[in-house]
Amino acid sequence: MHVLPGSRGRTGPLVALLSAGLLLGTAPVAVAATGDDGGSVAVTEERVAVPAGGGAPGTVDLDTSLYVPASAAADPAPAVLVAHGFGGSKRSVDRDARELAARGYVVQTWTARGLGGSGGTIGLNDPDREVADASRLVDRLAARPDVQRDADGDPRVGVTGGSYGGGLTLSLAGRDDRIDAIAPVITWNDLGQSLFPNNAVPAGTELPGTPAAGAGAPDGVFKSGWAGVFFGSGGEVAGGGDAGAAAGQGSGAPGSGTADDGTGGSDDGSAGGTDTSGGGPDGAAGASGSGHPGGTGAAAAGPGGASGPGTTGPDTPGATGPGAADGAPAPGGGQVTCGRFAPDVCAAYTEAARSGRASPELDALLRRSSPATVTDRITAPTLLVQGEQDTLFGLDQADANARQIAAHGTPVSVLWFAGGHDGSAPDSGVRDRIGDWFDRHLRGLPAADGVSGALAEAPFAYQVRSTVRTRGDTPTGRTVLADGYPGLTGAPVPSVAVPLAGDEQIVAHPPGGNPATVTSLPGLGSALGSLGSLSALAAPGQSARFVSEPVAEALQPSGAPQVTAQISRVPGQQAPETAVLFASATARSPEGRSTLLGNAVAPLRVAVPADGSPATVRVTLPGVVAPVTAGSRLEVQLATTDQAYASGTDPAVWRVGLGDGGTLSVPQVPGRTESAGTVPLWPVLGIGGVLVAALAAWLVLRARARRADPGNPAETTGPGPDDTPPLQVTGLAKTYRNGFRAVSDVSLTVPRGAVLGLLGPNGAGKTTVLRMLLGMIAPTSGEMRAFGRPIRPGAAVLSRIGAFVEGPGFLPHLSGAENLRLYWEATGRPIGQARMDETLEIAGLGDSVHRRVGTYSQGMRQRLAIAQAMLGLPELLILDEPTNGLDPPQIHAMRELLRRYASGGRTVLVSSHLLSEVEQTCTDVVVMHRGTVVAAGTVAELTASGGGSSFTVDATAAAATVLAGIEGVSEIVVGDEPGVVHAHLEDVARADAVAALVGAGIAVSAAGPRGRLEDAFLELVGPEGRDVGSGS
Repeated sequence: MHVLPGSRGRTGPLVALLSAGLLLGTAPVAVAATGDDGGSVAVTEERVAVPAGGGAPGTVDLDTSLYVPASAAADPAPAVLVAHGFGGSKRSVDRDARELAARGYVVQTWTARGLGGSGGTIGLNDPDREVADASRLVDRLAARPDVQRDADGDPRVGVTGGSYGGGLTLSLAGRDDRIDAIAPVITWNDLGQSLFPNNAVPAGTELPGTPAAGAGAPDGVFKSGWAGVFFGSGGEVAGGGDAGAAAGQGSGAPGSGTADDGTGGSDDGSAGGTDTSGGGPDGAAGASGSGHPGGTGAAAAGPGGASGPGTTGPDTPGATGPGAADGAPAPGGGQVTCGRFAPDVCAAYTEAARSGRASPELDALLRRSSPATVTDRITAPTLLVQGEQDTLFGLDQADANARQIAAHGTPVSVLWFAGGHDGSAPDSGVRDRIGDWFDRHLRGLPAADGVSGALAEAPFAYQVRSTVRTRGDTPTGRTVLADGYPGLTGAPVPSVAVPLAGDEQIVAHPPGGNPATVTSLPGLGSALGSLGSLSALAAPGQSARFVSEPVAEALQPSGAPQVTAQISRVPGQQAPETAVLFASATARSPEGRSTLLGNAVAPLRVAVPADGSPATVRVTLPGVVAPVTAGSRLEVQLATTDQAYASGTDPAVWRVGLGDGGTLSVPQVPGRTESAGTVPLWPVLGIGGVLVAALAAWLVLRARARRADPGNPAETTGPGPDDTPPLQVTGLAKTYRNGFRAVSDVSLTVPRGAVLGLLGPNGAGKTTVLRMLLGMIAPTSGEMRAFGRPIRPGAAVLSRIGAFVEGPGFLPHLSGAENLRLYWEATGRPIGQARMDETLEIAGLGDSVHRRVGTYSQGMRQRLAIAQAMLGLPELLILDEPTNGLDPPQIHAMRELLRRYASGGRTVLVSSHLLSEVEQTCTDVVVMHRGTVVAAGTVAELTASGGGSSFTVDATAAAATVLAGIEGVSEIVVGDEPGVVHAHLEDVARADAVAALVGAGIAVSAAGPRGRLEDAFLELVGPEGRDVGSGS
């Protein structure tokens, strides 16, 4: 039952598995039934009996853990099921469970049947087994008093999981209408298309208009590399690190070979094959542990034929683990080569491995295990998280899930992240996005308040990995937010046509398919891709290549490119009925670096006419997100072999060419950049460093990179009501870990169109406040709102704020205009949104903007830096000491610049130590002292505060005497300036004091508030304020 408005009601790359020699993550066997996480989350481990399923009698024991936050005892909480990846266990998802429990959810984890310490055999998410098991766990949650319920037997529950667990997430949501929200990660839609893909359809076939739609043609090519990883392991992958850990569903680092505890070894046993509590020679099953050759495992029965762990029925036939000793036939009739797979699964795979083709039995089995059979019944709001570095389950699988689920009106959001089975795990930002999804659809919280900022509101987002790497060779990039997933509800994805050149070419398939082209290895695609394109490793004569001219402008492929190919027979040469080819796209930079886009190939099997005429097919290349720099060439290759696939054993010769004018269609999903990468801009330009000034400049650039077009009506951070102040701060405080309280109870409001000066002596907390306002650091308490929206690190509203902090940094050999253009291009936004001409007019740079920055004076550099902050004309401009190092004429010019900027209704916040300049430039002032605001108001109000007044008279001594005789007037001082007398007027109106002077015969030429901001400032902060200058 689903009661929230508008709602219904993770694992990762096996790179860890491959790089560690097919290792499986280890965690120590729990020795206590109940643990406690810092007193806030109680963790209970339990063996749960579920029906054997599939018509078999008896039960199967599942190894489960339940995470209950302390708050749920008094206030029942929604629940989340977290499913692990293939070869993993409940320990693989412990980190994810604890993160969700820390958000206040009751979290259920378990080890899937046939894996780890659970009983039974592996049915590949069989609806009657694995999926039914998850429904039984939902039943148990419905009976708990600490779990929120929508109705009797119907808990408020979400499900997430990666890879194998992601497939279960979708299948469960399609079969159990109690599921209220789901977030499947790097998983499949059609397991048949995933393991036997065919990416070619007859030319003219209409394909979906979504970004990464696959061809989905029948009779595909066997993905033997990945299939061997799974089936060859028998469901047990020896060693450390599992598929689950790598997609963000565990804490094992990809490629480390370590598991959640970092110790290596099998999931529940030791790497050396010794069962931690294993079965003895009498055939008693081990209580836990997975043995390996040379030892006894929980999955294996002893000679007596006892079943695996927790199995009380016939679902586990005899010894079904790789722990059966010496390779002898398994007791009870089980096949040693089948490991813990169900017999029908094992038999179907064995036939595919022999023939390289999918038998009808295997087709039916894979279809049964595919979410595609139930996506039309999913009504739970769905967040699809898919990896861009994934040769197992590519972007086409998430694309198909999105189309099929959304077709029935279910809310769908899609996130592509720069990782996957061949890459890195989802980072904390992706995991936060999943948590925000559950907060929105299980708790009814607004998406705008999500921890992941604007990402929480984006219906589609993708991460762009740049070619820049940090010192540790860590890839970097940015996130692009789109207003929708193209082709679902709006227009099809836009694309760019790139002409390719190349004549028809003859290619040969060698007997036995050997030697084969090497493009990737299962789980290591991105690692190999970082070495450059491996498509060059194709043997001579095995591939046809078609190359473009250098592209004039940078491209941002975001989806599956398409090309039309023609394949025909060569007279007199042997060839089978169908041609098997592997298509790929490579970007070759002007510097000669080759990048295999997506680190993947698209296999195709095409029936070729016997009469010599060509078969013309539309080929869908792998879905990809990868920047292509201007001047690069794109190359499409069609090869006859690939190491990761079964290309067949028959020799063959084919003629290969391009059709449809030889054009490569490259999809480009438009969007706005939300966040920049993790390195400064300067390494991108080749002159980086680790200086503090460069780091501070990068932080500003990262905030600026989030800017969206303020004029875009679809922009969720667009202008609010006219009376909403640009900046409002309430009760802001910041205390550091060492106990130092830098800011305490700061409250201020900046009115629209104001130029506000932030003043204070050194150590007053001004810089800390600015850093919090820019989202660089988080406050300890208090609230900050810009244009009515909360400010936090990564918040979308920061895109409406421009900032300049510390000194400027530019490339001296480029002109000012070129520096600004390079900066804007780095934000990923169209150059037209920079509003360059308007910015330069306000900045008043004139023709000097075309000169090399190396020839600029300090004042011109400062002005150029502020012009950079003004790009896009943000509604709020924050400047820290903009007049530093300027001479008086330059300061005057800066003063005029800020006034011009604010005159159009925009707002400026200036932190400065030059009191006289603040007095002449700003309309409003906030004075801070020792971390708090001691005064705020207009400049006139502040200088007049306390009743201070000045009178310009013709007789100062006589005027002083007259003023002294007025009741309520005190502190009469004859000023240093000629003819000026100062006095403090308590309850006396200034007009009454002037009348008294005139009545006494004294000429008064001027009267007003005591005229210097410096005096008011010193009065407010005392002697400490003398470190703030008044001169220029």
